[in-house]
Amino acid sequence: MAYRTVFKHIRPRPVSDGAGVRIKRLIGTPDLDHVDPFLLVDEFGSEDGADYIKGFPSHPHRGIETVTYMLAGHMQHQDNQGRSGDLGPGDVQWMTAGRGIIHSEMPQQENGLMRGFQIWVNLPAKDKMCAPRYQDIKSDDIPVTEPVPGIKAQVIAGQFNGIVGAVTGIVAKPLYLDISWEAKGALEIALPHDHSALCIVCEGSLLVAGDRVPKGDLAVLSVGDGVHLEAEAGTQALLLAAQPWHEPIARHGPFVMNSRAELVQAVQDYQAGRF
Repeated sequence: MAYRTVFKHIRPRPVSDGAGVRIKRLIGTPDLDHVDPFLLVDEFGSEDGADYIKGFPSHPHRGIETVTYMLAGHMQHQDNQGRSGDLGPGDVQWMTAGRGIIHSEMPQQENGLMRGFQIWVNLPAKDKMCAPRYQDIKSDDIPVTEPVPGIKAQVIAGQFNGIVGAVTGIVAKPLYLDISWEAKGALEIALPHDHSALCIVCEGSLLVAGDRVPKGDLAVLSVGDGVHLEAEAGTQALLLAAQPWHEPIARHGPFVMNSRAELVQAVQDYQAGRF
């Protein structure tokens, strides 16, 4: 197996988004604009309600998918098509915005730990105007496998160790694993050679092909057929991989299309109430 190495090591940048939520941004900064098809990776996490209480009031999206993964706390989502739900610890939401949706994401607590990740995944040109849809997955419905004694992986999307993930039918054919080391050990994971791949360290410290990645950091992986991960007990990391599109990217806030003309149309459609 041709192992992937750490192509780029990213430290988070503190930013504010939504109505003033404090965020650590890993992708979508001057340090790293995107890793096709990943457009944005944010970690939110605080025990101080003032850092998150105002949440993310109603805002639109077009042309992308947003993935919210809660580690702690509760977030309620609601959209302009009458759908709503509550994301709790370990829950995941994979929202395909497609041709357009308006939604809000608001904390359901005033204090206490609120922690999680939001990831934006680009849609290819042929699917940017598809019908919006949600996959809301409760933590109990995410399958868990133990490929090596003492190392467990929640299979959020994709296939790993003979297990099919909870999220299905995504055009980028993603792999999304939440890996926890209950004992010191090493793990080898096969990856499609042409997929972009990232590792995010949630707890502890991770060795990726021998390079150490500390808590809170992101590693962009090189091309290869798999990755070799080592860690001590207590480490938790996310592994994400997805098919890149190699298409032009035109961005304006929550709209991501392939050309400026399409962005102008997206803004006009939003302002005219066509979402």
